[in-house]
Amino acid sequence: MDTVVDSYFIILEAFEEKMEALEEELLVSLSRQTFQSINDMKRSLITLRRAVAPLREIINTLRENDAGLIDEGNLIFFRDIHDHVLQIQETIDIYRELVSGLHETFLANVNNRTNEIMKTLTMTATIFIPLTFIAGIYGMNFKYMPELEWRYGYLAVWAVFAAVVGVMLYFFKKKDWL
Repeated sequence: MDTVVDSYFIILEAFEEKMEALEEELLVSLSRQTFQSINDMKRSLITLRRAVAPLREIINTLRENDAGLIDEGNLIFFRDIHDHVLQIQETIDIYRELVSGLHETFLANVNNRTNEIMKTLTMTATIFIPLTFIAGIYGMNFKYMPELEWRYGYLAVWAVFAAVVGVMLYFFKKKDWL
């Protein structure tokens, strides 16, 4: 029984190494594979917890020795095994919390990346909306628009476009949005 329980420590060490690797991978990439690995680890820890839980009850029953089947000198070994099982369960619970933290970190990083993309798209749209408005006005078929007859009308419209873009970019920089 001691050998079986001690083999769980080896499994937990492998889980710890895998968690550290996942944590490093999470800092580098936000791929679906990373997310899948986190979920697989979570499921594996739940399965391991289910495998260890009955051991605790069995060893606790043997440790209490109500039937007197175990020699008093051997009870100390069952107490030691029981302590190991409790330690394994606590470690599994800690690892499950850490994996849940990795899961939440992954989702937070994905949300941050999405927010950055939305910010860029919003700023681009904000710059093009006034330009579209100005182009829409000059795209109308009015017979009398004085600046259409002016020699530098075309350049003036482009100057207005450039000024609008410049003012908006200056505003974005000043607000530290860009």
